[in-house]
Amino acid sequence: MAKKYGSAAKKSVKRAMHKMKAGTLKSGKSKKTVRNRKQAIAIGLSEARKKGAKVPRKKIAK
Repeated sequence: MAKKYGSAAKKSVKRAMHKMKAGTLKSGKSKKTVRNRKQAIAIGLSEARKKGAKVPRKKIAK
């Protein structure tokens, strides 16, 4: 079975987690500081997706 995420995505998430722990990760237009682990991961994956890394598409709620 193929890997779900590429190594570039892993690095992006790692960077986002380090920024969150340092208290410098900001989210969205409001630029509020991120304190939630899941939100930090989502931001890392989103940035990786924009750069063209191997990341699955977002799930769409029905």
